[in-house]
Amino acid sequence: MSNSPRPAQDDWEAHWDLYAESAGENPAQGMRHDIVARLLFETGAHRDARIFDLGSGQGDLLQKLAPVFAKATLLGADLSESGVAISRRKVRKATFLVADIFQVPAALNDFVGWATHAVCSEVLEHVDDPVSFLKQARNYMASEASVIVTVPGGPMSAFDRHIGHRQHFDRRKIRTILEQAGYAVERVYLAGFPFFNLYRLLVIVRGAALARDIEMQSSGISASLASFMMKFFRLLFHCNLSDSPFGWQVVAVARKTTP
Repeated sequence: MSNSPRPAQDDWEAHWDLYAESAGENPAQGMRHDIVARLLFETGAHRDARIFDLGSGQGDLLQKLAPVFAKATLLGADLSESGVAISRRKVRKATFLVADIFQVPAALNDFVGWATHAVCSEVLEHVDDPVSFLKQARNYMASEASVIVTVPGGPMSAFDRHIGHRQHFDRRKIRTILEQAGYAVERVYLAGFPFFNLYRLLVIVRGAALARDIEMQSSGISASLASFMMKFFRLLFHCNLSDSPFGWQVVAVARKTTP
C-alpha cells in the first residue's frame, strides 16, 4: 500500500517476482517480525484480536503471526497482486486484499473500524506522504486500536533507493509523523545495535551491486556464501540491544486517538 501516484521504480509486481525468495531469508526481516510479535503480546493481542497488516507484501509477517496468535483474525492488504497471490498461498487462515489505501476497493470497506491492532512494517519509507497514509489507515482501526510501526533508520544505501525508499527516519521524525496523523505515541525504540547496524553497513558497502546479485539469482559458491551469511547474522541478531541511541531499526508503538 502506498501513496498515489507512484514513480516508475515502485513496480511492486516485479518487486515480489524478483525479491520474494531473498526477502524470506533476510535476517533483518526476521528480526523485525520478532519485534512485532513481542509488541503485539505487550499491547494485549489475544484470542479475539483483529490484526491488520498494512502493506503485507508477500505475507511473511502474517505467516509468522498465524500460529502464535491462533485465535486472532488476520487481514493483510498490499498494492501488489503478485504479493497478495503469494500471501494467500502461504497463510490460508488470513484474508488478503489488493488495495491502495488512497483508492479504496469496495472489499476494504467491510473492514472500516475493524482492527484492534495494526502493523505498518517497512512501508512508510516507500510513501511520499506518510502522514496522509497513516490518517487513511485510521479508518480501518477500532477506537483505541494499537498500531506498531517499523521503519528504517541510519544511512540509505543504493539498494534502498533502487527499491523506492524516499527517506529514512529517526526517533523524532517518526514520533512527529504519528502525532500529526492523529495517534498518541506510547514508545519509540531504536533497535538493532550493534549487529543489525553492521549488517546494514555491509549492504551499504555492496551498493547497487546488491540489486544485480539478487536479480541474477546467483548460484553455486556465491549463493552458498550468501546463505551462510544470512544464517550467521540471524544468530548474531539475538545479541542486539532492544533499544539504544545507536540502533538503526526504528520501532514505534502508538494508539488511535478519538478526534
